[in-house]
Amino acid sequence: MRIERRLDQPRRLLFIVPAGSVLFAFVLAGLVLLATGHDPLSTYRKLFNAAFLQPGALGQTLVSATPLAFTGLAAAAAFRMRLFNVGAEGQLYIGAICAAAAGLYFGGNGGPAVLPIAAMVVAGCAGGAAWALIPGVLRAFFRTNEIITSLMLNYVAANLLTYLVFNTNSYWRDTTGFNASVFPTSKTLPNSAVWPGWGLHIEGITVLPLGAGFAVLVALILWVLFFRTRFGFEMQVLSDSPRAGLYAGMRTRRKILAVMALSGAIAGVGGASQVGDFSHSLDADPDGLQKQLYGYTGIVVAALGRYNPFAVVVIAFLIGGLQNAGNTLQGASFPSGLVGVIQGIILFSALGGELLVRYRIRSTRGLRRAASEAAA
Repeated sequence: MRIERRLDQPRRLLFIVPAGSVLFAFVLAGLVLLATGHDPLSTYRKLFNAAFLQPGALGQTLVSATPLAFTGLAAAAAFRMRLFNVGAEGQLYIGAICAAAAGLYFGGNGGPAVLPIAAMVVAGCAGGAAWALIPGVLRAFFRTNEIITSLMLNYVAANLLTYLVFNTNSYWRDTTGFNASVFPTSKTLPNSAVWPGWGLHIEGITVLPLGAGFAVLVALILWVLFFRTRFGFEMQVLSDSPRAGLYAGMRTRRKILAVMALSGAIAGVGGASQVGDFSHSLDADPDGLQKQLYGYTGIVVAALGRYNPFAVVVIAFLIGGLQNAGNTLQGASFPSGLVGVIQGIILFSALGGELLVRYRIRSTRGLRRAASEAAA
């Protein structure tokens, strides 16, 4: 047996292999459930109901899926050029910090207004892009591994987020009122900086957050950028063969910086959405935003979507439902860690399936027999 690269990848494998990988993952996760004393079919049914069918479940799923869509799109944008930006977690934090500052500064006391929301989006983009450019510059000019630098910056961003509210009287910290004197809290956004949502009559009233619409818009922009522009073509060439791109006169350093900034900007908008759509303040609690690990789960989302922007949004919705169901069902009879185990199994199955798309397993017995017959 040997593994060899496919010279031609059949298009059917692009759909069959990911679907088979997910099916295999759920079968394997079923074995884990059996080993822990849970009925797999009953557990999957409870997960599906808690994620999508129970009253209010769809709205909570969108709360989890919206940041996953942004971090998944951020990872997909970088990974398509084989820039392994695993720093979407920290870029999301920096985007939230910058967006909260913009919302507090430009917000008034009226209803939702265009200026504060637009300022929050721009600030989130700028903050995330600037944070992503740090490993981008190190990779482009010093050939430093972006996996290590972007990963380490996640912890720097997390500590900065906590420091701004818990360890200093910063612009983001509320220093007025009795509660603020007892326990450190963040300033609440003015009403004009709160992002509006739309109520849909699905399983009760389901609120569609503005950030979810932005995520779909970002996916559309990325699809056009990847498949309909010269920039996307050069990304693909540099991904497949950096030497060929360099020979063709493509500016590799400039592309690295542009792609890393684009990836960081998308994650930064996700941070702005967290502030404007959901928390309405800078969530610096270590058991709050930081505990959700949206940036790392976004890598799973991007891998399952095979870095296709629209597929990433769909997968983010499904993984968001899985997370929401896990939070709803967690208890003595259903530990929350089981959802993390299922997500890990899905990721490894998806990565294994990716190998089957690019490579094939071939038996060497037939080749040896053919060689021996030819020699005879």
